[in-house]
Amino acid sequence: MKTDIQIAQEAKMKPIGEIASLIGLGEDDLEYYGKYKAKISLDVWQRVKNQPDGKLILVTAINPTPAGEGKTTTTVGLGQAMVKLGKKSMIALREPSLGPCFGIKGGAAGGGYAQAVPMEDINLHFTGDFHAITSTHNLLAAMIDNSIQQGNPLNIDPRQIVFRRVMDMNDRSLRNIIIGLGGKADGVPRQNGFDITVASEIMAILCLADGLMDLKERFARIVVAYTYDGQPVTAKDLEAQGAMALLMKDAIKPNLVQTLENTPVFIHGGPFANIAHGCNSVVATKLGLKLADYLITEAGFGADLGAEKFFDLKCRYAGLKPDLTVIVATVRALKSNGGVPKNNLGEENLEALAIGIANLEKHIENVAKFGVPAVVALNRFPSDTQAELDFIRERCANLGVQVALSEVFTRGGEGGIELAQTALGILEKKESQFKVLYDLEDPIPVKIKKICQQIYGADDVAFSKEAETAMAKYQELGYAHLPVCMAKTQYSLSDDPSKLGRPTGFTITVRELRLSAGAGFLVAITGAIMTMPGLPKRPAAMNMDIDAEGKIKGLF
Repeated sequence: MKTDIQIAQEAKMKPIGEIASLIGLGEDDLEYYGKYKAKISLDVWQRVKNQPDGKLILVTAINPTPAGEGKTTTTVGLGQAMVKLGKKSMIALREPSLGPCFGIKGGAAGGGYAQAVPMEDINLHFTGDFHAITSTHNLLAAMIDNSIQQGNPLNIDPRQIVFRRVMDMNDRSLRNIIIGLGGKADGVPRQNGFDITVASEIMAILCLADGLMDLKERFARIVVAYTYDGQPVTAKDLEAQGAMALLMKDAIKPNLVQTLENTPVFIHGGPFANIAHGCNSVVATKLGLKLADYLITEAGFGADLGAEKFFDLKCRYAGLKPDLTVIVATVRALKSNGGVPKNNLGEENLEALAIGIANLEKHIENVAKFGVPAVVALNRFPSDTQAELDFIRERCANLGVQVALSEVFTRGGEGGIELAQTALGILEKKESQFKVLYDLEDPIPVKIKKICQQIYGADDVAFSKEAETAMAKYQELGYAHLPVCMAKTQYSLSDDPSKLGRPTGFTITVRELRLSAGAGFLVAITGAIMTMPGLPKRPAAMNMDIDAEGKIKGLF
């Protein structure tokens, strides 16, 4: 089979104006970024906001493994299949980060014959949203240090600055740095560091704001530091929110592209799901629900991270009611969860499958806790045996969940017909009884324990002394009512990436608690979660090139 980039480069794309017309948008609604990309004017919302919402379908997955699951590919393929069945459908995805793209993870536009295109543009600079986020974040960071340099009128304690700098690249050498060296004119020396742009609070705010003015108001609430007497210093105190919003005036607008089969796709925002909340923007999701009868979206990594945050953070803040959840799995990934080495995943192994399927079963149980109907999408590989497929169907049936085979990677929308028909059948028969997991009035440790015990399956939660001090501080400052965003490894239900399947008898350790007052949540950090990844021994960038005609190769 051809590589993803070969397939994408052979795509017969339509002008983006034609794609826009499929969802009722005209020339005045579009801001063109070339022939095949456009931003959507925020004025469209005022025109369509009173229209009824379409059905909201969330695509999530089991915990990721080296075997691969195919969540974005399934999202794109399901959208294409819905259109083949005559349904007015749209897709909403996150924007890829340059760091993982040039590192090891790869892009985020789908794969095979279920891709969003132009794939190269989407995975590279796209429409400049991430650059705007990076610049906005670093403007605020610069204004903090400038305030200290100019006599420190806000009484900022340089030892209590909590707002770092960002860049959209994996660079471990920037995790911890010293700034302000040189001389008196070069600033006040202090320890600082860089996070990757997708971990920025600016990114989280972009994806939770419902418009430009809400964006600016959220910027104003960002806590960047504390004074010598422990009081929070905000972006509003620095008078930065206006300039920050100005830099984001275009980034707040959703981006419209298409799939290989010309299905409309919004790609907007891209927070990591193990660090942040892992969902595309509220603006794009709410607009898509007005423009289509079915909106298919995804949340990052496994359902323990992405889906939980989609439900408890995004849906809570945006007033969304998901109608169906698709849980993506593969036979190979389930055998990997059962302890089979990657080189042996092509061999039938019902014993390992019986162990590894516990991971899928836990995610099915978790989705049920939120009252949302579910279907399992099983990405089919040539090595899958009938006995293995039957085993998974039977185990899922015991939990009252249907399984649909998916071959969208090799067959595009046609390979997603079974999944689409199954999804439509469930939507007709079952109404979502959506509910969140915890109340905002719950104390901070109670919220964290509900997530850890009910979603991860932990026996208990331990808090470091630093985390306990932070909890008391946020309680005192009036932030205890905020929801919680868990930062945890994506590879395990626990906080130990080596514990595969459905681990039991473990305790989650919260080592740090951070405040994202602008985004509107507290971040509970567990395990060895890094907000600035590093590059592998052989980065993907080493395999990439471009020829004299501008043709890219090696981009997956």
